[in-house]
Amino acid sequence: MSDEASLSLGKDLTGLETLSAAQIRMILDTAEPFKEISERRIKKVPVLRGKTIVNLFFEASTRTRVSFEFAEKRLSADTVNISSTGSSVVKGETLVDTARNLEAMRIDMVVMRHGSSGAARFLADRIPSSVVNAGDGSHEHPTQGLLDLLTIRDHTEKIEGLKVCIVGDILHSRVARSNIYGLRALGAEVGVCGPRTLLPPAAEELGVHVFSRVEEAIEWADVLNVLRLQLERMHAGYVPSLREYNRVWGITTARLEAAERDLLILHPGPMNRGVEIDSDVADGPHSVILNQVTNGVAVRMAVLYLLAGGRPEKAEAAKQGGES
Repeated sequence: MSDEASLSLGKDLTGLETLSAAQIRMILDTAEPFKEISERRIKKVPVLRGKTIVNLFFEASTRTRVSFEFAEKRLSADTVNISSTGSSVVKGETLVDTARNLEAMRIDMVVMRHGSSGAARFLADRIPSSVVNAGDGSHEHPTQGLLDLLTIRDHTEKIEGLKVCIVGDILHSRVARSNIYGLRALGAEVGVCGPRTLLPPAAEELGVHVFSRVEEAIEWADVLNVLRLQLERMHAGYVPSLREYNRVWGITTARLEAAERDLLILHPGPMNRGVEIDSDVADGPHSVILNQVTNGVAVRMAVLYLLAGGRPEKAEAAKQGGES
């Protein structure tokens, strides 16, 4: 058996920090054949028929929750959606007790979003079902990082040697961390840019370039991944005002036109138009934001397939409804 064929994700996907470059490439390569399923008239294959997946979301989500649900249904899994307001957590039940009660109903996998960093790993260590981290606090959002990598790879010759700058609220962003880990594993140079108040205290220790001006970041980068201000996590005056943030840090057409080359523009959503990114940039020719959304379904299909025991070298056959 080849090294590629023998690769595995193990039981869970809780972050990209511990994944090797080969494991990350395996997920991206597995996602490629699954893209085509979403373009069919009948968007379904029987790859996960008989598997039961619980989507356990303790934080509000639209794109991630719906993307996972589409991925699960397109692989023919049985899905159950549970939010914190609709669960016994509001009555005081612990996370582990909630999961163990679900386990007693013979589930196979839990996709979880939680407001506490480390919650996905905590749960994964305590239940036999596979756990997929759909975002935990300010820690990681691995499938978002993967879909960003896939989108970048779709539009560039290779990720190795590419210069990617993440702009905005790095301090509170789990997306930023997953992007940094994944991009660096694949050989990209990574930069971060934002107000000093919105950068981690020791950002350089993440192995990234730190830019103090957005104009410098634009001049340096091949790709910009623009993050929103996470106002729901801010309990102090991190920026003077939203208008001032846009004036100093916003990604505008004027700033991009001053660059020596065209930049690829990503944004994980939801967007605050007119704050971190202007509408003419978000909807412009260099934006691949909607491609990210499309790729999100394929990446999540790949992750679910691999965690369920699917073999990467059989993904093409699985796409046709054959052996998984």
